[in-house]
Amino acid sequence: MDTSRIQLAHGGGGQLTAELIRDVILPALGGGQDPHALADAAVLETGGGRLAFTTDMYVVQPLEFPGGDIGKLAVCGTINDLAVCGAKPLALSMGLVLQEGLEIDLLQRVLDSAGRQARQAGIRVVTGDTKVVERSALDGIIVNTSGVGLIGADVRLGFDRIQSGDRVVLSGPLGEHGLAVMSQRKGLSFTADLVSDCAPLHELVSDLLDELGENLRFMRDPTRSGLAAVLADIAESRGVDIEIEESAIPAHRTARSAAEMLGLDLLQVANEGKLVAVVAEGAARRAVDVMRRHAIGSRAAVIGTIGPAGESPIVELATAAGGRRIVQMPYGEELPRIC
Repeated sequence: MDTSRIQLAHGGGGQLTAELIRDVILPALGGGQDPHALADAAVLETGGGRLAFTTDMYVVQPLEFPGGDIGKLAVCGTINDLAVCGAKPLALSMGLVLQEGLEIDLLQRVLDSAGRQARQAGIRVVTGDTKVVERSALDGIIVNTSGVGLIGADVRLGFDRIQSGDRVVLSGPLGEHGLAVMSQRKGLSFTADLVSDCAPLHELVSDLLDELGENLRFMRDPTRSGLAAVLADIAESRGVDIEIEESAIPAHRTARSAAEMLGLDLLQVANEGKLVAVVAEGAARRAVDVMRRHAIGSRAAVIGTIGPAGESPIVELATAAGGRRIVQMPYGEELPRIC
């Protein structure tokens, strides 16, 4: 690999992304932070409390896919980045980069979808910007969304709150978004349709915060590079081993089949409407019950346990066949332009 140039894998949310942030971006823009420990949103202390602030780019292809489109994806993704930091989303911005020759009808569908999703979530898109580039410079649309949210005074979440014995809870089946997009891109069909799980998590998260309080330690949505990247981040940042049970991880049969057909590890496939939560051991059952009150959390399950601290922290999967394997931080991205 040519290390002097940006590769597609640098955008995958895995090891190369962390290296790019650590070695190039953070030193130029105010370094000193561990790229594995960076949250989905920055927390800003103000005279009136704490604000969460996040931004994200969306480059998915195709622009429309089963269960969503780039507009819905951008709104949900930014809401979720705020929610997993314990913030109540307040407002969004949206920037558009459009290809010369883009069909106005397609743009209108994407914007209508984004607006509809924002209204359903009770959040306003309050500002934005639009640029147009030559046909050869882009294939469709790039969307940037930023969001701001308010964090409650009693909310305390983060890697530093995770303790040995805590449980890992997953809100639902893995891989639906990444596999739906990839199947659409490759023209694949299955006996049951694959539909993206793209959805806002803020209401489910709000209920978890209300009912679990300090027993809720950490949250993240497993987007690029999937569950594997989230667990590897936790292990590396907290210096702990993690054990997860393959038989406990929810996944639709069609998703498992699609992942196998495409040669993908389901643990590394992107999700856009799932939550990974670390909770106190005694609160795990309650966390599952709270999630299952919501349609998007109806298959929530406890999937693993935070182990003791170690010199070389690992994530280990106990397989359904009775074996064990190491779950590693993905190197790059198995599915480019998936979000």
